[in-house]
Amino acid sequence: MKYQAKKKAVILLADGTIFHGKAVGDKEGTAFGEVCFNTGMTGYQEIFTDPSYFGQLMVTTNAHIGNYGTHSDEVESDSVKISGLICRNFSYEFSRAVADKSLKQFLDENHLFAISDVDTRALVGYIRDQGAMNAVITTDIDNLEVLKKQLSEVPSMEGLELASKVSTTEPYFFGEENATFKIAALDIGIKRNILRNLAKRDAYIKVFPYNATFEDMEAFGPDAYFISNGPGDPEPLTDAIAAAKKMIASDKPVFGICLGHQVIALANGVSTYKMHNGHRGINHPIMNLRTGKGEITSQNHGFAVNREETEANTDLEITHVHLNDKTVAGIRMKDRNVFSVQYHPEASAGPHDANYLFDQFFDLIKSKSAQTA
Repeated sequence: MKYQAKKKAVILLADGTIFHGKAVGDKEGTAFGEVCFNTGMTGYQEIFTDPSYFGQLMVTTNAHIGNYGTHSDEVESDSVKISGLICRNFSYEFSRAVADKSLKQFLDENHLFAISDVDTRALVGYIRDQGAMNAVITTDIDNLEVLKKQLSEVPSMEGLELASKVSTTEPYFFGEENATFKIAALDIGIKRNILRNLAKRDAYIKVFPYNATFEDMEAFGPDAYFISNGPGDPEPLTDAIAAAKKMIASDKPVFGICLGHQVIALANGVSTYKMHNGHRGINHPIMNLRTGKGEITSQNHGFAVNREETEANTDLEITHVHLNDKTVAGIRMKDRNVFSVQYHPEASAGPHDANYLFDQFFDLIKSKSAQTA
């Protein structure tokens, strides 16, 4: 394997703490964002292209990143969405026969700055204890005072609206036009594998921009509505919340995932909050309170739904809880065909324990269609 010369790099956290590393390849660079970590052993390409990670510096806790290369089918959007990558060992070579290219080629094509040779165990332990915060990764190690000032001007994720940065600008269609069911999907950061899961259940989906009105979506004549995952704080999404209220009032089935789950909660008057550290990985344990069964799930969120307010809301029922910290992982409306989960049943990457939720959504659609037939 060819020797890779590496430039010295640092991670400068908002509280002034510094961790050292090396730039991936021979590139110089600087990237800002909220530092967070993902514990998944696989799925790095899906993580890097997930719109929910927009504006974040990703720390991968798996010791080796890039060892199986990349594949064109394993992207969740049209580009890399993280602002920078931090890892322990970066693999320039890959061994998977079906891979299209190396991770280095993939990141170069997407103009992503990455650093390796970082003590990621120490870094993750630190931000786990101190909480999520903004940071900068850079090879410009002689100008840290200037970077500190620039870092202080980077806005906090709390109160930050980011859906507009990743949403489609124009409506588009996904699936077969002659499918049995029509679904209107509100794109506040939608993943492609969600669309695949909807389409393979005989649905034709029209995907709408983050600021689409309910009237825009209803004109499609959908059998149901879907509200996607996405990045940032849910509370500034006033257009999406207003649309969600009308979706609920329409009495058609509504399904929300991740940020969409939070939007549905807000549409019901339940607040959200920024977590000390979010849930990001593919082994998060969930309890389904309706069945009593546990699920291992894929998660990616830094905000959560207020549990006390949810329990006090007579229109809502908590259906799922996270077993590590008892946060709300799923809700349903008692008198409407509306439900949502905080995690990712499309599991890209991740386990398939929660895939049944798509079937549950289509059972509601079929039941509603039979009532109106």
